[in-house]
Amino acid sequence: MRHFAVIGSGPAGFYTAEALVKAYGDQARIDIIDKLPVPYGLIRFGVAPDHQSIKAVSKRYDKVADDGQVRFVGNVAIGDAVSIDELRSVYDAIILATGAPYDRKLGIEGEELRGVIGSAAFVGWYNGHPDFTDLDVPLDGDSAAVIGNGNVALDVARILSKTHDEFEGSDIVAHALDALDGSNIRTITIVGRRGPHQIAMTPKELGELGHLAAAEADVEVADLPPGAADEALDPGARKSVAHLREFAAHQDEGKPKHIVFDFFARPVRIEGEGRAERLVVERTALDGEGRSVGTGENYDIPASLIVSCIGYQTPRIEGVPYDERGGRFANEQGRIDDGLYCVGWARRGPTGTIGTNRPDGYEVAEQVAVAMPPGSDGGKLGGIALDELLTGRGVEATSYDDWRSIEAAENAAARPGSPREKIVRHSDWLKVLGR
Repeated sequence: MRHFAVIGSGPAGFYTAEALVKAYGDQARIDIIDKLPVPYGLIRFGVAPDHQSIKAVSKRYDKVADDGQVRFVGNVAIGDAVSIDELRSVYDAIILATGAPYDRKLGIEGEELRGVIGSAAFVGWYNGHPDFTDLDVPLDGDSAAVIGNGNVALDVARILSKTHDEFEGSDIVAHALDALDGSNIRTITIVGRRGPHQIAMTPKELGELGHLAAAEADVEVADLPPGAADEALDPGARKSVAHLREFAAHQDEGKPKHIVFDFFARPVRIEGEGRAERLVVERTALDGEGRSVGTGENYDIPASLIVSCIGYQTPRIEGVPYDERGGRFANEQGRIDDGLYCVGWARRGPTGTIGTNRPDGYEVAEQVAVAMPPGSDGGKLGGIALDELLTGRGVEATSYDDWRSIEAAENAAARPGSPREKIVRHSDWLKVLGR
């Protein structure tokens, strides 16, 4: 028998558990350990609430959790409740699937001002992450800036632009919906330091901006390269740029909100008296290798809310080597050390889609199986030893059955048209369980 601990219950964690079951058959016992009492990680707290079709992948994870060899152990924080070294002493292998939930800093003057928020925090706020339930999101001004040219920037701009009715069918949390209903923001500027051909926005997400009830997207024709240049792009990028060309060509429909694409703009500093009032940017140009270089021309973008969508980093864990430059665990193809591995964003950094985590998890599971061939026995106690450790420390772990009780409570509390009303506080999750 082999015992494995997967740290993190997001997509990477569940795909890795699935792969280990397939590699070892009934000769494996896998504990998926998470610091929160509820599973799904990025699916629950990162995917936009109006993208319910993407969230449906959690049904696949339910099947993994229903396998008798897999156990969800929630409400257990690594480093607080139990250390990595302790886990390594009782499991044959540890696979870190902690994701990259922390925002990268802008590194510019003024980012400490009120109204400057990282996308992980902002997305966590409208998705009901307990760390961000009480986030201060000033929506009283008429202008916001979103820094970044990826899909997260599009999510943020779209959420800020939607009407109440457009959230029907979503699971946006009540406190965020109420705040957005009272928002005064009318202009959202998406700031990117390079041009339309360098965006990391996918066609589906870009296309959604063309169908908003109260907002329209604006692109300066002068920012677009000649149409013939699009032929050098891959098909997906061509479709994305085609949407930008449509936005540039459209006639103003008189909608009250505008999403303005400001390309070739590099954030220099944020200014304001006690709070953000403007984002100062430098006009850029592309050099011969496609890199953005400053031109020395600065201008202001009015913004009392600034959301930075420039990337994420993995949280450090004591005793685990860390790649400072990459913002992830130091690893070679997923291997950190004997019996210690990482998958997903904790391995690669914040790149790829949710589906990218599946082959990643299977690849690392194969490495584990080579190092510890199926049929061998490492002599470790696994979950039995973990339970003894947690009990001795007064840590009450949650199970998948506990999660189903929480899920039932959320479903029962759903407002009309919504699949659920998420519980957003740690204590309230435990209250549902009578703890």
